Amino acid sequence: MYIRIERGSSAPISRQIAEQIRAQCLSGTLKSGRCLPSVRQLAGELGVNVNTIVRVYERLAAEGLVEMRHGEGTFVLPPSTKSSGSGELKEQREQFGREFETVIRRGLLLGLTTTELRAMLTAAASTAKSMIQKQTTSE
Repeated sequence: MYIRIERGSSAPISRQIAEQIRAQCLSGTLKSGRCLPSVRQLAGELGVNVNTIVRVYERLAAEGLVEMRHGEGTFVLPPSTKSSGSGELKEQREQFGREFETVIRRGLLLGLTTTELRAMLTAAASTAKSMIQKQTTSE
């Protein structure tokens, strides 16, 4: 499972983590029945407080995306039990589009050309894809 925290972001860390796990559940990147990392393990990997991960998992459980089983772990629920899955994913993709436009606008204001922006996007996408593949194959 790949999660990236933007420490300088105005969005709280717990929201950043929840949104990324939610998106991975809704898109099918995290398969139904998969056990998520333990609270302590994920907190250690991300360098955050254990209580932050507990709140994230509880929020996702309340949304019907995961199930917390005492003594067993936290598991991704099947798509049929997920609440408003496609609508939620659509909303997140629209939000991503708005954020992406903001980044592009900032790049243009900094004097980057379309070609430079395209090259940066290609490089960033390649790096992110490699990181995600490494994470999924090591689990």
